[in-house]
Amino acid sequence: MRQFGITLLASVVGGLITLAGIHWMDMRKTADTQAGSPARLVNMSPTGAGFSPSFDFKEAARIVTPAVVHISTLSSAPVNPMMYFFPGSGGNVPYSEGAGSGVIYSSDGYIITNNHVIEAAKEIKVTLADNRVFEAKLIGNDPKSDLAVLKIEARDLPTLALANSDLAEIGEWVLAVGNPLELNSTVTAGIISAKGRSLKLLPDRDAIEAFIQTDAAVNPGNSGGALVDAQGRLLGINTAIATRTGTFQGYSFAIPVNLVVRIADDIIQYGSYQRAFLGVEIYSLDANAARELDVDINQGVVVERVVDGGSAQYAGILPKDIIVSVNDRNIRDVPELTEIVGRAKVGDTLQVKVLRDGREVDVSVRMRASK
Repeated sequence: MRQFGITLLASVVGGLITLAGIHWMDMRKTADTQAGSPARLVNMSPTGAGFSPSFDFKEAARIVTPAVVHISTLSSAPVNPMMYFFPGSGGNVPYSEGAGSGVIYSSDGYIITNNHVIEAAKEIKVTLADNRVFEAKLIGNDPKSDLAVLKIEARDLPTLALANSDLAEIGEWVLAVGNPLELNSTVTAGIISAKGRSLKLLPDRDAIEAFIQTDAAVNPGNSGGALVDAQGRLLGINTAIATRTGTFQGYSFAIPVNLVVRIADDIIQYGSYQRAFLGVEIYSLDANAARELDVDINQGVVVERVVDGGSAQYAGILPKDIIVSVNDRNIRDVPELTEIVGRAKVGDTLQVKVLRDGREVDVSVRMRASK
């Protein structure tokens, strides 16, 4: 009987606690309804409509589309598809057709595209956004940067304002505009996911690779097309994709516009890229190399060998120097260094900071032409 009384008392107390809890929760619910719950507001936009960017891409697409052209080629040998944006006919046939994109660089008909788009082409045709078709002349090309310049006889063509690719930031919105899979004037959107990427696509040891990596969808036919920022300014030339299937699998790569302009201007003026050479053999500093060299930094470029008669030798750069900055721009790895050196002209002086024997040394390097 005593045990029953204790059990009954516990049941009564428990019931009272439960009722009190329910009453307290009802009061909180009413208060939250009246005052607004902070926990709910975390997942709400001020308008209650969910997240949306403060801009859209309609104006950028309107600006860019007329300045991007379709390029078709006829070659006397089969096109090498590799990882580039050609459909690639393959086989031993008398002629091969290729397709890609280009960006109008000047209103009088100069057009920038990739070297691999026009490589080995005997005939090049350019179709504008308004469907006018022109025969194009190759002005010059640079396989080590995968760029080429074409010319068509036309006037008053639309062109794009230029962005500053040095100032582009990871996470920034971008658009890719081109002619993928024979679908003319296609616009896709994404963000910059990395900068200064080297894919080792270009065969030469001194090739310039410092790609802008994005997740904007790019496919065969986009090569040579425009990568632009949200304002419609040219940020790069779409060039490659990371793929096992030959089509887009998440990442695409573009040549930065600051490098594009440097090379294109030379090709237009001289017919070829007038490249200045630093004259060094180099590799990127990482944690293992830092331990071997007994330095307390993990980023930079190590000079393995200085080439006789090169710009670096004349300036006094030595083997085992670690290049940490050029013209006050920090250098993390080889792609960053090759890009900034690739933009230098013969006769320019670069202010190079190196780490030597544990101390920083400033070296003025006057850029010389290659032998």
